[in-house]
Amino acid sequence: MVDRYFYFITMIEQILMASEIYIKYEPKVRPLSRPKIQSPEDAYLQCLYFLGLDNLTIKEEAVVLFLNRGNRVLGGYKVSSGGITATVVDIRIILAIALKCLASGIILAHTHPSGEINPSHADKVLTLKLKEASKMMDISLLDHLIITSESYYSFADEGVI
Repeated sequence: MVDRYFYFITMIEQILMASEIYIKYEPKVRPLSRPKIQSPEDAYLQCLYFLGLDNLTIKEEAVVLFLNRGNRVLGGYKVSSGGITATVVDIRIILAIALKCLASGIILAHTHPSGEINPSHADKVLTLKLKEASKMMDISLLDHLIITSESYYSFADEGVI
């Protein structure tokens, strides 16, 4: 009987030590007041806002725009900031945020400080992996932009997505 009591107390202690998870998204802008993405250029300008202009020629960074069904921007998130030649983009983080804000679509963008606008093999692989993973959640990958200080490359415009 004593063993059962200590077992029960141990189980309660383990339950109390577990972390509680909160899911919270608080939109601050009314739906019709949010910017609407109608073209890759619109997405490019929004991404520049979230990336900032300071680091475009210094290091690779990646940002994601989260969109509602009407292609209005729910928000943007800088998902990674890397080095001169690469940055790590974690698809799980992108999808976690997309699910949290109930996004219907996402647009990924990352910088190429070298000024080279063409996608690398790694860029193409990332695009394919993100497209497949988001499809499983009924979230559309609408575009992947490569941004330089002078221009951008759109996977959607080039028919790659």
